Amino acid sequence: MPPLPSTSLLIHQPRLNLNYLINPHLFSHSNFLSPSIHFTILKRTFSSSSSSTATAAAHDGGRTGALSPSPPSTADSVIQRIDVNPPKGTRDFAPEDMRLRNWLFGHFRDVSKLFGFEEVDFPVLESEALFIRKAGEEIRDQLYCFEDRGNRRVALRPELTPSLARLVIQKGKSVSLPLKWFALGQCWRYERMTRGRRREHYQWNMDIIGVPNVTAEAELISSIVTFFKRIGITSSDVGFKVSSRKVLQEVLTSYSIPDESFGKVCIIIDKIEKISIDVIKNDLKAVGIAEEAVEDLLQVLTIKSLTKLEEKLGGAGPALTDLKQLFSLAEKFGYSDWIQFDASIVRGLAYYTGIVFEGFDRQGKLRAICGGGRYDRLLSTFGGDDLPACGFGFGDAVIVELLKEKGLLPELGLEVANIVCALDPDLQGAASTVATLLRGKGQSVDLVLESKPLKWVFKRATRINAHRLILVGKNEWEKGMVNVKTLSTGEQLEMKLDDLE
Repeated sequence: MPPLPSTSLLIHQPRLNLNYLINPHLFSHSNFLSPSIHFTILKRTFSSSSSSTATAAAHDGGRTGALSPSPPSTADSVIQRIDVNPPKGTRDFAPEDMRLRNWLFGHFRDVSKLFGFEEVDFPVLESEALFIRKAGEEIRDQLYCFEDRGNRRVALRPELTPSLARLVIQKGKSVSLPLKWFALGQCWRYERMTRGRRREHYQWNMDIIGVPNVTAEAELISSIVTFFKRIGITSSDVGFKVSSRKVLQEVLTSYSIPDESFGKVCIIIDKIEKISIDVIKNDLKAVGIAEEAVEDLLQVLTIKSLTKLEEKLGGAGPALTDLKQLFSLAEKFGYSDWIQFDASIVRGLAYYTGIVFEGFDRQGKLRAICGGGRYDRLLSTFGGDDLPACGFGFGDAVIVELLKEKGLLPELGLEVANIVCALDPDLQGAASTVATLLRGKGQSVDLVLESKPLKWVFKRATRINAHRLILVGKNEWEKGMVNVKTLSTGEQLEMKLDDLE
C-alpha cells in the first residue's frame, strides 16, 4: 500500500487526542496486513518498523514500539516545546544534586560495611503479588502497577523488604545464617506529596536474618545512630520511639480477639496521628473489636514509660521482656539518650511481629525519618520457611530536609586534580597524551577539548576547583616538558613528562 501523503507533526501536550489526530479509516483490517504501515498525526509521518524488524519482534513475542519520524515536509512546521519538568513527585539529579546523593549514599554504605553487612540489590520491577499479600495496608493503594506484554501483573517496588524475603527464599540453604545484608534502592509510591515525601525515593535498608534475639534490633539502631553522628546529627536533634507489636497482642489476647484481626488492628492504629480518634474507634469496631477492648487499647497506646507499661500488663510478659532487654542494650551500645518508649508506635506494614521503632525529628517539623522492626513470619507469606528477621528502611528525602533545617548540608563542589590545555591547536594530540598519562596514574583530568583563550581556561579551572593547570606549549613539548602551575600557590615550573605525578 503506498504511503499516505505526509504532513508534519504538532506535538500536543500533555497527551495526544487520538480521536482528533489519527484518521480512523487507516486502522482497517486490510491496513494491518501490510508489512509496512504508515499513519499520519497532523503534519509529520511516522512509520512502523520495516517488515524484517516487525517479523523479528513477532518471533520475540513482543513489539518494537519504535516510531521513525520523517523530516518536516513543510516550512511552517510547528513543534510545541515539551514540559521540561520531570513527572510530578519525581526528581532530576543534576551534577550538584548527584554530588549530594553520592555523599549521602557513601555514608549509608560506609556505615553498613562498618557493621559487617554485605550489599545486595533487587529489580525495581517486581511481581505485583509480592506487595499485595496483606489486605488493608495503605501501600496496596499506592502501587505503580500494570500488566506487561506477557499478561503478567507487575509493580514498581514500593519498598525493599519483600524483595529481600524473595531472595532469601530463593537462596534457601545455600547461604549460612545469620545474613547481614544492606541495600540502596529506588522505591515508588503514588501518594500525597508533603515535605520529605515524594512518589519516588531512594531507601537504605539494613536487615539481619536468622537472629531471634533483641540483640539484632539493638545492633540496627546502633548503626543508624552511628550514621547520624557521622553527618553531624545529635540526640538533641533526633530520637527513636520504640515499642513492640507484642504489647497490642497481649491486650487483644486478654479480650479473646482472634489472631487474624491483629494485623488489621495494627494498620488502623498506625493512622492514629493522621485521622481523628472517633474514626479510629469506628474502624476498630468494624474489624470486630469490642467497645471495651477499644477503650482499653487506646488507653495503653498513651503509655510512654516501661514502668507504667509493666503496671498495665501486670508482669513480665514477652513484650516487656524484649523491651527491657533492648533498653539495657542501648546503655551498653551508648545510645540510651536517643531512644524512648512510646506504645503508640506500631508501624503500618502488616508483617511486623515484635519490636518496632521510628526515628523522629525532635522539633516535630518532619515526618518519620526512618523506621523498622522485627518480621519473623514474613517468609511464610510467600511460601517459604519462616526465619527470625528484623530490619529498617531509611529514605533519602526526609534526612536531606533535616540537614537543611539544621544547616548541616555539606558544600560539595566539583573537584578535579588537573586541567590540561594545549596552547596551540596543533598540540591537541600532545595534550591528550598528557591527560592519558595522568589518568593512568589515577589522577582526574579535565582536558580542554578545543582551542580556548587562557582567560577562559583559568575561569574553568576555578569553577572545577582544579589543583593544577598543565599547559602544553610548543617549545616545552619539543623538550619533552610541560608547564605546571599549582593554582593554590601560583607556583609555576617546567616539568618533564615522566616526572608528572
